[in-house]
Amino acid sequence: MMNTLPALDWAIALLIAQGLMGALDTLYHHELHQDLPHQPRARRELALHAARALLYGLLFAGIANFQFHGAWTGVIAGLVLVEVLLTLWDFVIEDGSRKLPASERVLHTVLAINGGALFGLYALQLAQWAALPTALVIADLGWRGWLLDLLAAGVILSGLRDALAARRLARRRPVDNPFAGLPHQRLLVTGGTGFIGEALVGQLLEAGHAPTLLVRDPLRAAYQFQGRVRCITALSQLDAEERFDAVINLAGAPVLGPRWSPRRQAQLLASRVGVTEALVQWLGRTRVKPTTWIQASAIGYYGVRDPGERLDEASAAGGGFMSALCRQWEASAAPAQAMGLRSVVLRLGVVFGPGGALPPLLLPHHFGLGGRLGDGRQVMSWIHREDVLRLIARSLHETSMQGIYNAVAPEPISQAEFARCVGRVLRRPVWLHLPAAPLRWAAGEMAQLLLDGQCVLPQRLQQQGFKFRFARLEPALRDLTA
Repeated sequence: MMNTLPALDWAIALLIAQGLMGALDTLYHHELHQDLPHQPRARRELALHAARALLYGLLFAGIANFQFHGAWTGVIAGLVLVEVLLTLWDFVIEDGSRKLPASERVLHTVLAINGGALFGLYALQLAQWAALPTALVIADLGWRGWLLDLLAAGVILSGLRDALAARRLARRRPVDNPFAGLPHQRLLVTGGTGFIGEALVGQLLEAGHAPTLLVRDPLRAAYQFQGRVRCITALSQLDAEERFDAVINLAGAPVLGPRWSPRRQAQLLASRVGVTEALVQWLGRTRVKPTTWIQASAIGYYGVRDPGERLDEASAAGGGFMSALCRQWEASAAPAQAMGLRSVVLRLGVVFGPGGALPPLLLPHHFGLGGRLGDGRQVMSWIHREDVLRLIARSLHETSMQGIYNAVAPEPISQAEFARCVGRVLRRPVWLHLPAAPLRWAAGEMAQLLLDGQCVLPQRLQQQGFKFRFARLEPALRDLTA
């Protein structure tokens, strides 16, 4: 009797395709696009992904190396049934925790169709094997078996990562809420679904305040905040009599991404200057004006500077696109102060937190491939996200705060020392130093974000007695990688 059917070859081909598409889904959607391992709301989804991945790893390795005869067919059928049930449960959890982008929904649909076809074809082979004496028979699938073993190892590692991420999220230390205890505030917030904004809005809601978000995608915001926040898509939706105590303007597309082509530069300007100008126009129309305007900016205002030059709020602007972007951004908000609002401008350094810029910087170190970029002398002026939130809370209730503030930790650090510090915290070697020339060629002017820097100091904050929770880099990294 023949031990295999042609259907098995098709099932193995579809299983390989399933593994490759699953890898794409995990790396692009879960890691890069959604950053699920750092999203508290994704904890249950990560736990399910871990269970599914471990089961898939068993199936990949089992099919690659064995034929399942007799009673073993029931074991494999049971594993497939559990996998299908977990997949259906995962769909329910995903729909309740986040809005999936269109590309992820399409890929999930293709994965479901492909999975149904491969399990159906494999069931035909199992039906034949079920009639044979119970045994595990070594299979020889050639290169396909090697590839399935590789996919099995990858999916098991992915499952372990998701399990550890879910465990870490469940055990996160409680974060002090700097907005608790403040008088009730009605706030108009832009950029509320971003890396800083999401944490800000979550703490505002937790403390009992009433934020209204100006967003492009209200459905995404509804998922992020479980429908607890009011969203508008245009300022014209606000009544002229509506009252807000403060405006917090954090809007801005990420500067690290595609090359800064003229089109990309226009997008970055529009996401900052365009939104700010629209807010100022609304401010001129509203009858009851807020008392406070908190405006985000960036230390890119100072341009590329020599590592030995120490910069405070009185330092002159620099050159280049980032400086021009920040100058126009701040200038577009200047009319708010002329209208009588107390204006606070926070020139943010590199913000470290569970997400944002830090995970890409740490990624090569996790694999033991960390090192300095360029000569490593460039200075990184950074700040922990918790300190950013504490600064915003202080800006809301301290009426003495007004004008420009450098929102950076008091101890800037060279890029080479950053790499050494990460190596100590993660217990990884630091040896793979990348030369500057290829990075500048690949990224163009955007390479300034990685290869150049500014030694910026929070002089005004220190003069006014602000106490940083994370003044030094190593404790900040240990907190964020615990």
